Amino acid sequence: MKLHRAKTSRKLMFAYTTSFAFRPPYQVLLTSSFILAAASCRMNLGHLLQNTLQSEIKPMITQCCIRHLYDIEVADGDTEARAQKEGVIAVAKEAERRRCGHHELDEPLAEMECILSVLDPKNSGTNRHKYIVCTQDRAFRSRLRSIPGVPLVYINRSVMILEPMAEASETFREKEERGKMRAGLLGGRGVKRQRDDGEGDDRGMGEKDDGRMEERVVKRKKGPKAPNPLSVKKSAKVVEKSGRGEKDGDGEDGVAVRKSAQKEARNGHSVDGAEAVQGDAGNVHDGERVKRKRRRKPKGNDMVDAPIVSTPAVVETST
Repeated sequence: MKLHRAKTSRKLMFAYTTSFAFRPPYQVLLTSSFILAAASCRMNLGHLLQNTLQSEIKPMITQCCIRHLYDIEVADGDTEARAQKEGVIAVAKEAERRRCGHHELDEPLAEMECILSVLDPKNSGTNRHKYIVCTQDRAFRSRLRSIPGVPLVYINRSVMILEPMAEASETFREKEERGKMRAGLLGGRGVKRQRDDGEGDDRGMGEKDDGRMEERVVKRKKGPKAPNPLSVKKSAKVVEKSGRGEKDGDGEDGVAVRKSAQKEARNGHSVDGAEAVQGDAGNVHDGERVKRKRRRKPKGNDMVDAPIVSTPAVVETST
């Protein structure tokens, strides 16, 4: 029976996950009646709740429910009842406190009113925060069955049970499934993709004056296509060079090139910008004119101050 209940609970929670967007850890609202029933059966509440829901949980309790536990009356000499009350309060303190806003009242609200104000504060008939409710009150469970997507947990003969999906939840689930099936059968036919205002008009989508989007049909020209520019071999350009520079023509450009070449040759540079190589006689090398370097004549003072160096004469003798 344990395996059967675990399998059934797993299927139920999977249905709540797919249809109502439940995500672990599940938020579980505990009531005072449920905590007292678990204490009377000596249950480990957190461990059994995880086994029942087949996932991690986040136990929570409202301020009104924990005030109901504090208000339990115990006789002065009954030590066992006092110890049980302290144990129940310790279990309730382990759960996270869910603020309901009723702590300013002199008397706590009933469990049904308090949890309904937390579960569906605007009375819209939805479980917005995805709560799982654990309660022993039958009237309260029947009231929660009218709200779609509210899992219910109760204890029956020391066994924790996850209640099957209510009729309102089943109806909502079938409606959602039919809507998904209808959308899948249509397959998006006749539905055009609308672009945001911030996006460009790259795919031929334009905006009308009334704010609606229209599709522009781009017509392509018929005829032979141009070759791939990456696969076409580039043509090599032939440039003739001369000693004085490049000869591109007989026009003004050619005259300007020749003049610049002559000027660079006079300054001691080649047409291409390289320095000309001078020879011993300072003549033309490689077809380029080279500027002759003038020798510096010694001045009179330099001749006086310069030391006289005598070189021995070489006498040629004939044998």
